[in-house]
Amino acid sequence: MMSLRRRPHHKICRLLIARWQVAQLRDSPRSRSSEAGYTLVALLAVMTLLALFATAAAPSIRQQAQREREKETIFRGEQVAEALRDYYLHQATPSGRGVGPQSLPTSIDQLLEGIPVTGGSKKRQILRASAARDSLSTSGEWRLVRPLSQDLQDFQRAVMVYTGTFLPEPQGQMARLQQFAAAPLVSVGSTETERPAPGGIDSAADSSGPFVGVSSRSQNNSVLHYYGIDRHDQWIFTPLFR
Repeated sequence: MMSLRRRPHHKICRLLIARWQVAQLRDSPRSRSSEAGYTLVALLAVMTLLALFATAAAPSIRQQAQREREKETIFRGEQVAEALRDYYLHQATPSGRGVGPQSLPTSIDQLLEGIPVTGGSKKRQILRASAARDSLSTSGEWRLVRPLSQDLQDFQRAVMVYTGTFLPEPQGQMARLQQFAAAPLVSVGSTETERPAPGGIDSAADSSGPFVGVSSRSQNNSVLHYYGIDRHDQWIFTPLFR
């Protein structure tokens, strides 16, 4: 008996039928549901990775933001120090109040008012309004530092340690002001005033009288160092020790 030989088109038919069955399975609701599940899992994985990256980067972002605020505070504080210098030099003239703490201002507003121009009725601006605010404290108010205060002595000691146990020599009227406003230190290694633990805001009211510098009311530790000092309320911006 002669065997029948299978023709090639039979194989082609079987292949087409198999492909059709696969396509039917792929388009079935069960297949679509499975694909949607895989997509959701992949999306959740991506979101988890993004959350981990954001959490890891958050401290660096906060530190950079604080660094920028500290730079701005130092910039403003230095402007207040220069304004104090201009105010004092004007008042210390023979036509002013004379040499000594009495020639210092008693409020930030006096610096904002400016000083009279020689031979005229107008005043020269010595302090911008933006510099009159502390960018590190919630109130925006500077803490006023009085002559001969313990805070000023602690800052003087820190400057001496930072510069190598010597202070810059002021010239002219500023040298005389330093004699009145800053007490001579017996020892650079003297114990500093005990201060509250870092954190919070100093909300105490300022005492009355002339001031020779300002400092922030923020009691937080700093990212930047100012004369080697790493705490906001210990940074004192003054025309002395320059």
